[in-house]
Amino acid sequence: MKITINKSVLENMLINTLPYLEKKDLSQITSHILINAYEDTLDIKSTDFEIGIEIFSRNVNINEPGTATANGKKLFDIVKILKDSEVTLETINDYIYIKQKHSKFKLPMFNPLEFPDFPTVENKPKFEINSSALVRSIKKIAPAIDTNNPKFELNGALIDIKQDHINLVATDTKRLALVKIENSSEKDIALIIPKKAISEIQKIFFDEIEIYYDENSFIAISPNFKFFTKLINGKFPDYERIIPKEMDKRLLLNRDKFIDAIKQIWVVSQDIKVTFKPDLIIFESLNDSNIEAKTEIEFDTGLEEDIFLAINSKHVIDFLSNIEKSSFTLGYNDSTMPFTLESENFLTIIMPIMI
Repeated sequence: MKITINKSVLENMLINTLPYLEKKDLSQITSHILINAYEDTLDIKSTDFEIGIEIFSRNVNINEPGTATANGKKLFDIVKILKDSEVTLETINDYIYIKQKHSKFKLPMFNPLEFPDFPTVENKPKFEINSSALVRSIKKIAPAIDTNNPKFELNGALIDIKQDHINLVATDTKRLALVKIENSSEKDIALIIPKKAISEIQKIFFDEIEIYYDENSFIAISPNFKFFTKLINGKFPDYERIIPKEMDKRLLLNRDKFIDAIKQIWVVSQDIKVTFKPDLIIFESLNDSNIEAKTEIEFDTGLEEDIFLAINSKHVIDFLSNIEKSSFTLGYNDSTMPFTLESENFLTIIMPIMI
């Protein structure tokens, strides 16, 4: 294999492969990327078995088609320090050489035939969705995905595909976030996407994409890349049962004023007591130390009597920082029961703190 490619093009391809590499055991083939040079196309693959990406480019001069592997992190570090001009990659025996004018580097290769196969889309069902709508929705629910929960299904997000819409859902047991996207599908299917894959999807899903799936994998294809992740096996909680059917009170609140007040108290305490009066909202710190913080905003809540909630302010900020509207709706039944935050098609249900 011998190719010539602009440094910036190669660097951009390589940087997108880094999150998919095996980083702990450099003796594994998955610490390497797979480089395939065809007659007019270069593609680079990276995977840790659980998640993978293949990136395509035609902005390359293929002198000799072929295949190579290279330690992904080391190759990126080398390319990163080169000048912004043409770079040559060439394989000789079991090494790959990186050359640019007077600079020359050599890295050992693994056997390309040992590189893991990516799942294929053959005979797999697919669904279509606007990629920007999907990314915006995933960004909204991502903070609610749990981490290292013994119930593996909670360490990911649910894509619940129904015939006339898709629900994206995440929960860490203290809150549940849900976004509803209008979309048509021939069949109902529920897919649990791991948290790492959810993070990477937000970085790369900007082109129009086709999504394929089966019981084990989720595959997305665009003109510039192919992405896959293994799915989490398990049954996601019955989230629809958790959604309150009725709310005793619904308050239309100002987003920016609410954020400003919470951030003032957050300096002292993440746990906050919020008291809603007919014409006032009071925010007070909740902690065991002698430090206190209190602020209030004048606001016509429409209430006839006081109500209060003790909240984890991070849960509320995660919601408020991911809505586009200047107002949102807070649903309230009792200070000991879950409350809701709503804006357009985005709903978060939060357990209050018991005081």
